[in-house]
Amino acid sequence: MKRVEIFTDGACKGNPGPGGWGALLRMGRHEKELAGSDPATTNNRMEMTAVIRALEALIEPCEILLHSDSRYVIDGMTKWIHGWQKKGWVNSSKKPVRNEDLWHELIEAAARHTITWQWVKGHDGHIENERVDKLASDAASAAGRGP
Repeated sequence: MKRVEIFTDGACKGNPGPGGWGALLRMGRHEKELAGSDPATTNNRMEMTAVIRALEALIEPCEILLHSDSRYVIDGMTKWIHGWQKKGWVNSSKKPVRNEDLWHELIEAAARHTITWQWVKGHDGHIENERVDKLASDAASAAGRGP
């Protein structure tokens, strides 16, 4: 199984507001950057979209070390998701889980891979995190300017 390192980030100019996401995929010396935007979204949706699009970009099952500065994404996939599924997609406050549509997409995108989820502190000089933060921020700025 191929080993891939993925770094992701999301950004939003206002929350909600125009948003962007960025991802860096690395296999050995090969790297690929991905980015995208949404004119009206939230930061958490962009964080999730970055991970989903990065996983979807892989054409075969891989062993992945996925780095994100989003506790929402990391904790969601490693701690909360199974409880949400068992309880019919309601959270501990008995309210509907936010972003359920993207959680379903993320589960599907992650299913064929073996993923180790790694939280990194954002805006702390982590080279790859700063790189994907810039991709996400630039995409959010472009979304805010419109077509």
